[in-house]
Amino acid sequence: MRIKTKHDRRVRIKYRIRKRVKGTDVRPRLTIFRSVAHVYVQVVDDASGTTIAAASTVEPALKGSLANGASGGNVAGAKAIGTTIAERLREKGVTRVVFDRNGFLYHGRVKAVADAAREAGLEF
Repeated sequence: MRIKTKHDRRVRIKYRIRKRVKGTDVRPRLTIFRSVAHVYVQVVDDASGTTIAAASTVEPALKGSLANGASGGNVAGAKAIGTTIAERLREKGVTRVVFDRNGFLYHGRVKAVADAAREAGLEF
């Protein structure tokens, strides 16, 4: 695979990460996707191929509860998503996950989601 664009580079890094990071029923995989305007987070059990929980800044319930000035395109919105996914997982009895940054660099919104999820009680 030749790298021609930034997207090609991210996909190549993503495949390299996914070779090592696997989600199980005990420790599912918390994966993140960020677009320009939104952040999407899923928790996946790769053994059974099911999504345990999901959260995004597109959801109407979450979009309305974002603080003033927070959106999916900034760090404040990413922190809200991290806290939300941690709460949803604790309701289902999951406390330990494996973090999959999905080829994105670990800074900015990706780091904000991870830090907020850790502060809300997830271990990874």
